[in-house]
Amino acid sequence: MTRRDYMALAFAEAEAAAARGEVPVGAVIVSGSSVLASAGNRTRELNDPTAHAEMLAIREASAKLSSERLTGADLYVTLEPCTMCAAAISFARLRRLYFGAADEKGGAVINGVRFFSSETCHHMPEIYSGIGEVRASALLRDFFRERREI
Repeated sequence: MTRRDYMALAFAEAEAAAARGEVPVGAVIVSGSSVLASAGNRTRELNDPTAHAEMLAIREASAKLSSERLTGADLYVTLEPCTMCAAAISFARLRRLYFGAADEKGGAVINGVRFFSSETCHHMPEIYSGIGEVRASALLRDFFRERREI
C-alpha cells in the first residue's frame, strides 16, 4: 500500500466518525506494510475528552505490540494533532506524522504551541503536512455547517 492508501483509510475513519456525530477526524498507524491500528474520534460516544482518533489509534497499536513505544511506526491523521495528541505521538516515539488539514485553532504541530519544537519535547517525528488537505478541510467544513443548520 502507498501513503495515499493509508490516508484513504484515515479518511474512511473520519467519515465513520462524522456518521456517528463525532468531529470527523480519522487516524491510522502503520508499521512496515502492516496497519497496526485505525480509529476515528469517539469523544461524545465514550464521554471521554481524550478519545481523539490519534489517542485511540496509539492505544490500539500499543496494545497490539504490547509496548508503549511505537518506534518505526507512522501515523496518518486527517487533521493536525492537538497538544495532547502531539505529546502522545512524542511519548510513543512514532517515526513519522502525516496529516491533512492544518488546525489554526487547536493544532499544535505547525500552529499553536508547536509542540515538537519545544525544548521539553522528548521525541520529534518527521512531519509531513497537507496530505489530502482539501478533502480534510471540506469534510470538517461540511460537518460543522450541517451542525449549525440543525
